[in-house]
Amino acid sequence: MVGERRPVVLRNGTVLTIDGHRRVLVDHDVLVVGDKIAAIGPRLEVPPGTEEVDASHGIVMPGMIDTHRHLWQTAMRGYGADWTLTQYFVWYYLEWGKVFRPQDVHAGNLLGAAEALDAGVTTTVDWSHGLQTVDHADAAVDAFEQVPGRFVLAYGNIQDSPASWTAKPEFRDFVHRRITGDDMLGFQLAFDVTGDPEFPEKPAFEVARELGVPVTTHAGVWGATNDDGIRLMYDNGFMTPQSIYVHAATLSADSYHRIAATGGSISVSTESEQSAGQGYPPTWAIRAHGIPVSLSMDTSVWWSGDLFSAMRTTLGADRAREHMAAHAKNDTVTHSSLRAEHVVEWATMGGARALGRNDLGSIEVGKKADIVLLRNEHSPAMFPILNPYGHVAFQAQRSDVDTVIVDGRIVKRDHRLVGVDLTAIRGQVEQTVEHLRTTMGEEAWEKGMNPDIPTAKVLDNPYTYTEYRGDTRTSV
Repeated sequence: MVGERRPVVLRNGTVLTIDGHRRVLVDHDVLVVGDKIAAIGPRLEVPPGTEEVDASHGIVMPGMIDTHRHLWQTAMRGYGADWTLTQYFVWYYLEWGKVFRPQDVHAGNLLGAAEALDAGVTTTVDWSHGLQTVDHADAAVDAFEQVPGRFVLAYGNIQDSPASWTAKPEFRDFVHRRITGDDMLGFQLAFDVTGDPEFPEKPAFEVARELGVPVTTHAGVWGATNDDGIRLMYDNGFMTPQSIYVHAATLSADSYHRIAATGGSISVSTESEQSAGQGYPPTWAIRAHGIPVSLSMDTSVWWSGDLFSAMRTTLGADRAREHMAAHAKNDTVTHSSLRAEHVVEWATMGGARALGRNDLGSIEVGKKADIVLLRNEHSPAMFPILNPYGHVAFQAQRSDVDTVIVDGRIVKRDHRLVGVDLTAIRGQVEQTVEHLRTTMGEEAWEKGMNPDIPTAKVLDNPYTYTEYRGDTRTSV
């Protein structure tokens, strides 16, 4: 594991402070003492014994924060690349999600936590809705203790109703045993609101209120959660500034008004919304209502596990929507309203605000030292750095993460994780894959990974000049 803290200084970097003033400090040093940022400036004097990190030709930025990732699914990396949301629900909710053992949750969390940290994500919300028993929950937290990142356990159980699992004595026992106020481990409740007028989720909200913890919920997911759920939350007084609404892609203006009025935030998972069909990535609507935004990656069973992908896909989706709206009116877009600096802020300070962590998300004296250095002298894509925000959003990638500092400790140095045994993690993940593959049987395993393409959905050949059904501008 990571050893004792010692002072660290990152020398001569281009510093993105994300401090509300969008300052870019060229050729500046950042000094870390203990778990805090102690000083920022050129050619800083440092205490004896300070470890020096060369940040020249690199970008120093706050650690990124992912507000919604199902870490327990990471051992299935890429398995569902061609799924629809329906196929995801069937596989995890109705069929094979039930066969995950505590050790499988542990393996997925270990791999997912290491993956996030390696990509410069210093805080990850584990939207852990595979906790069928408290043994599964203990296994999830045990994994966090083996990876030197900052995590939030969003406790959920898709195999039981929220009112049921939150009422069980063993759940309360888990909370008292494992959620101790540790600065490195936050806690939320994770469940969805179906919109049933009887509001069966109300008891779970009451438990969250009693425990004093936020609720994170998949809202505005086409065909699953909608405006009725938001209205029930609002009418019963459960929409708070700590509430995080994931996706929120098919909500009405009325629901956005309710979120804005109660101070909540929205976690946008653009790769997910684009591919799975929760709705069009909603940043264009969220911005119009002034709702705070954070970014997330959802699950590595489908998509990439880094916020560089989140930033660039979010910019692309938002700008595409703006262009399409203009073209529909026979107009054009002459100035981009969503800028690279905005998505970089959403990936850092946006997540900090969503989690109520004002001590994270920016490079400022006195804040927690969660810092990322992007530097890769072996990459032709890492020079020249002319527009640092644009470089982070469109040019950089996980291989460019040279150094990661969490809570004042170096946890990645020279492009390699420190204190993380990837060989041991690989062994656990292989055991989980073997368990799932054996339990399912080879035919079900292959069919799950390669879903059928119904022939009735194949588009007409436009070159036959028949009545063509394949216009990309309309539904088919």
